[in-house]
Amino acid sequence: MTAPDALRFSVGLPSHAHGRGRCPERSALVALGAEVSKRSMASRSLSNLRGLVIVIVVAFHAFSAYLGSISQTPSSFDVPPFLWQAFPIVDSRRWFGFDIFCAWQDVYLMSLMFFLSALFTWPSLNHKGARRFLQDRFQRLGVPFLFGVFVVMPIAVYPAYRVRALDPGVGAYLHHYLALPFWPNGPMWFLWQLLALTLLAAGLHRFAPHWIESLGRWSATARSRPGRYFLALGSAAALGYVPLALIFTPWMWANHGPFGLQFSRPLLYAVLYVAGLGVGAHGFERGLLAPDGLLPSRWSRWLAVASVLFVLWMGLTALGMRQAGGGTIALRALIAVSFALACTSGCLAALASCLWFGRSRSAVLETLSGNAFGIYILHYPFVVWLQYALVGIALFAVLKAAIVLAAALLLASAASAGIASIPFGSRVIGVERPRIGLPVSRSGTEGVGADTPDGSRGILRAASASEPRADCAMEDAVR
Repeated sequence: MTAPDALRFSVGLPSHAHGRGRCPERSALVALGAEVSKRSMASRSLSNLRGLVIVIVVAFHAFSAYLGSISQTPSSFDVPPFLWQAFPIVDSRRWFGFDIFCAWQDVYLMSLMFFLSALFTWPSLNHKGARRFLQDRFQRLGVPFLFGVFVVMPIAVYPAYRVRALDPGVGAYLHHYLALPFWPNGPMWFLWQLLALTLLAAGLHRFAPHWIESLGRWSATARSRPGRYFLALGSAAALGYVPLALIFTPWMWANHGPFGLQFSRPLLYAVLYVAGLGVGAHGFERGLLAPDGLLPSRWSRWLAVASVLFVLWMGLTALGMRQAGGGTIALRALIAVSFALACTSGCLAALASCLWFGRSRSAVLETLSGNAFGIYILHYPFVVWLQYALVGIALFAVLKAAIVLAAALLLASAASAGIASIPFGSRVIGVERPRIGLPVSRSGTEGVGADTPDGSRGILRAASASEPRADCAMEDAVR
């Protein structure tokens, strides 16, 4: 069988040796090629975005020691409000630019991660079924969560204790650590909330699949009408965020056991997650994230909108902080609405920019993308210990932050790759163990003849070497 015949057979097209029958076949093949090309382009952009997101996550934590707005006096380790959870190390060298950067990331970054986490969830549920899907998710999110809370975080928190304690010894630290009324979870809170949302997705798949399918069909119209999509998503985000922000304030956190929760944001994250389900249900490359759609082609407009709404939120927040109780109820509601709109516009601006600029392959981002989930689990101890090591050294804040960011990324990447190579280690950090000896095609794809996780035949993988695996562990965090 010739290569064209094999391609026809794989997509169910009849094979004709002569005559006019070639024309519709050729048209169908051209259409298939265009569809695969769009999927490949969108997949590569999302892969690059995954690498960029993990860099921003590490940068957010790396820069936190050098914010100009935090008090230089370390808070107590044993006494509420336990501010060391947010700022484990406070350096004397500061730069206010880091405050703006971290504030912007706090507005949209985690919501974007929940949105991206859901893109491949619906096809995975269709392919695997709810039971197998949940088994995989509990293994790939639950086990890393436990490892992160009970192994990674005690290592990460030790420097925060040392700068605040009279007795910095390990024994004293363990005594104080175990006496805390909760288990510090750091960035691991994202994993348990994502696991809870996967339960929601499985429930929707079992009891109300038509809701997400209808949402998917409507989301597909965002290819040509992203503005309408933004208004709908922003409205839903405001409905989920504003009431809780007014009741609990935007900043209130609670910790119980190993679980951390910011009271104002669970419904906001759920809205973005369900939005991701809808975009992925119809084929992520066909609607909002279509490479030839209006969202990426108008990336500069979305970046401008996101910037304006972020500045509006900052201005209103500053105004509220100058007034008793955060201002009047009207002002606090306006602050919350501006936050929800800045959040959703920030997500769309990030997606638009990456879809436009991230179409070419980057070796650095590809490496970071492949290790992204492991880096997320493992980076925090490296960040905190590096910040601790640089305390007292006479360097500019920007230079210190750059050292912490670069070193933490390198060390966390190496640690992730090393742990993943151990048989049980790959399960501990929720990544796939590197495989050796798989058949590789000339295009660099693995197992071309095998089924892909979303149920399509390997011929699509052969046409799109960069298409991400729908059951890959990092799907749940930033894909």
